[in-house]
Amino acid sequence: MGKNTLVSHHLPMTNTLRFPAADPAAAAAFFAAELAFEADPDDVVRDLKAGTTEGFRLVETRSPEAFERARIPGAINLPHWEVDETTTADWDRDLVYVCYCESFECNAATKGALKLSRLGFKVKRLAGGIASWQAAGYPVEGSTVEGSMGEGTDLHGISCDC
Repeated sequence: MGKNTLVSHHLPMTNTLRFPAADPAAAAAFFAAELAFEADPDDVVRDLKAGTTEGFRLVETRSPEAFERARIPGAINLPHWEVDETTTADWDRDLVYVCYCESFECNAATKGALKLSRLGFKVKRLAGGIASWQAAGYPVEGSTVEGSMGEGTDLHGISCDC
């Protein structure tokens, strides 16, 4: 056998392998569950471009000011602190509501999704929020897109406002 051939089933102790990988069946269950909770921006933009959005609705859970500055086309705004039975009374319970906020560093989408799920709605969170959406070059609407914030303003510098 060659010098680099692994002859044992024992893996070397590395930082990566300090905690062993899960059993494949457990890993499959975990990743399937993760996908049940999150939507990928690439999947959402493909649906938007194809016009196949009848099963879900995008919900911006930051402030109205943040929504005005930059938002994903077709999204509605409901700040997470306003989610309750009254503000969602007319919402379609057959839809999946995909909540998003600023970024991975913001948890407004998580707060909104939690409140919506407690009210009986089906929800997902958009991975990475609008910052990941913009970083991928996907279209946004709003006042910063139209250049109204002045020279040197950067869409990625939008504050969370939540």
